[in-house]
Amino acid sequence: MRSVPYPTPGEILLHEFLEPLGLSQYRLAKAISVPQDRISKIVNGERAVTADTALRLSRFFGTTDNFWLTLQMDHDAAVARDALADTLAKIQPYRAVA
Repeated sequence: MRSVPYPTPGEILLHEFLEPLGLSQYRLAKAISVPQDRISKIVNGERAVTADTALRLSRFFGTTDNFWLTLQMDHDAAVARDALADTLAKIQPYRAVA
């Protein structure tokens, strides 16, 4: 079971866009003019969605580039939060002296 509460952008791309639309990773890569391995690595969680890719995906699917970038940012933050859980728990929040 995954401890990170957010799916990868690649999981969203695969399950919410490619599969329902009957599109292959190869077809998407060709349509947005990127190497097929870029899409494959994003889908497999081996590569992040960059601003370049977000712009291309948003144009192709009719979403916003922020949609893709926010998915990536939320996932990255969740992974970092998981990795830093013990350290973050030890940090005392700043409280200004009145």
